[in-house]
Amino acid sequence: MPILVAEGLHASGPLLTLAIVLLVGLGSGAIVKRVHLPRITGQILAGMAIGKVGFDLFGDEPLHALQPLTHFALGLMAVTVGAHLNMRRLRNAGKRLFYLLLLEATLTPLLVIGALHFIGGATWTLATLMGTCAIATAPATVVAVVGEAHAKGVFVKTLIAAVALNNMACIFLFEVARAFARIDPGTQDWMDALADPARQLLSAIAIGGVLAVAMEGVARYVVQPDRIATAAVLSLVLTSGTASYFEVSPLLACLFLGFVQTNITRTREKLVDTIFEDFQPAILAVFFTLAGMHLSFDNVAVAGVLAALLFSARISGKILAANWAMRIAHATDNVRRYLGLALMPQAGVAVALVILVQDDPAFAHIATLFSAVVLTVVTANEIFGPLALRIALQRSGEANMDRTRLIDFLQEENIVTDFRAGSKHDAIEKLVDLLISSHHLHDVDRQAILESVLQRESQASTCLPGGLAVPHGILPSGQAMVGVMALSREGLDFETPDHHRVHCMVLLGTSKEQRDRHIQVLAALAQTIGLDSAFQAQLFNAKNPAHASELLHGEESVRFNYFLDDEND
Repeated sequence: MPILVAEGLHASGPLLTLAIVLLVGLGSGAIVKRVHLPRITGQILAGMAIGKVGFDLFGDEPLHALQPLTHFALGLMAVTVGAHLNMRRLRNAGKRLFYLLLLEATLTPLLVIGALHFIGGATWTLATLMGTCAIATAPATVVAVVGEAHAKGVFVKTLIAAVALNNMACIFLFEVARAFARIDPGTQDWMDALADPARQLLSAIAIGGVLAVAMEGVARYVVQPDRIATAAVLSLVLTSGTASYFEVSPLLACLFLGFVQTNITRTREKLVDTIFEDFQPAILAVFFTLAGMHLSFDNVAVAGVLAALLFSARISGKILAANWAMRIAHATDNVRRYLGLALMPQAGVAVALVILVQDDPAFAHIATLFSAVVLTVVTANEIFGPLALRIALQRSGEANMDRTRLIDFLQEENIVTDFRAGSKHDAIEKLVDLLISSHHLHDVDRQAILESVLQRESQASTCLPGGLAVPHGILPSGQAMVGVMALSREGLDFETPDHHRVHCMVLLGTSKEQRDRHIQVLAALAQTIGLDSAFQAQLFNAKNPAHASELLHGEESVRFNYFLDDEND
């Protein structure tokens, strides 16, 4: 009977295959969640059970018909990851990301190349291709596990931005390595070898950027949600399809689509956060179940020692690169300790690079071995990677932190340390400028905000005991409450009730409708920053905005920076 069922499913059409895969994916995800495992792990394992590793219920033809959906899901994840490269939000994270990208793009491939060549005996070409392939982290896995864990904070912001950057670096450096391996010393030089990778990068930027700007133009003049959703889906499919047509990485083009949308356009929440939110779980369930169905252990015997070396050298490189980069950048301990572990997942990009090597006649002599080793390691990373990522999110303290909190508007990008000002007027002007830039309030009249703050200050000083000052201004009706924080170790010499210097200034911007929340925020700041000497000592001496943000949004801060939905229950 099982054989007859299997034979029948081998002849099933793509729609029946899709329905079964969706049911298996959603069901397995729900089951493993009950035992506190990531849904992705259950979906991949279930896919393996009904795929090539297990019963092979469908065969190749029905699965091949679902490839466009797989490509759409990968493009969607790439857009989401690219959208997290918001330069305004990453203003204070540049140092962390620069050092991490530098070490991930050097240390990780060097460790892999050294292990494969000197221990495993691989040729330089084979080792170099695998080394550059090892840089990428799976964006779909990271986004899905982060969403499932409801994680939010400095760690998550650093992680997702790092994934976008290391995928770009991986694709570019792999193309460079492939081009150098094909060089004919008699007719080519190294400048020629760089031409094709440069074309790939520039073409991806052009395709993603142009379509993002076009989508913004549509969104400005179309207000109906259904039409905006249609345009968003069209921009994603058109970006991926155009990139494939011009033999450019669709993943890279979709990354730039998300990047341009979030930095240049004003409709990011329409294009990324809300458009795909409702059907994203179903797409991901299909994507990861199909990923499990394509995995197999057929290559393990061929891959042998090289696969073990690649797996161990890659994760070692990730952990060391993240740890050293975060030390140099003076990141928080939680980011330094667990970021490398979170970078373990690997899938889509690596598989795409395997296909590139298989289709290139210049690498026919190593294609079989390269594919066997990389696909074996991808299988291991897709099974254990989501588990490692979930552990990292939990130990970082950012799991279950994505609900709105009382002072949610004070994130890392809204905080400055080592703040200096010659006078209170000078300090307020600087904070108003920071408020407008960090919260993207370019439609708000700067002079009007500044005058409202100064007028309130002239009526009564907003300097409070304990080194705290909380000036505030009026925002136009309908604006959400915003704020910025400035910290000074030495203190600002302003007139205060207790004659102590001001070490912390929090500028609040509030519309008239937000008056009640304004009073709640003011009370929370006064009771905690103004009266808690232990908290003051930590906050006033924060090394950088990331440390300050962790203090304000960590698990221990819930007593004053509480979740608003808890208050409403």
